[in-house]
Amino acid sequence: MISYEPFWQTLKDRNISTYALIQKYKISSSTISRLRNNKGINTNTIDDLCTILDCSVSDIIKHIPNK
Repeated sequence: MISYEPFWQTLKDRNISTYALIQKYKISSSTISRLRNNKGINTNTIDDLCTILDCSVSDIIKHIPNK
């Protein structure tokens, strides 16, 4: 399973709100919703988030092995 838990901590560390992602950086509200619910997002979006947040992929997602 892919978890976006690190994304929320990175947002907090960078002091960027989801409102700013939507308004300033044009990340769609449906993408934010997908992140909240650990639904899939495409690699272009992950790349955009890494650029916006000046971080690596591991600061956005983590893999949790299925049991």
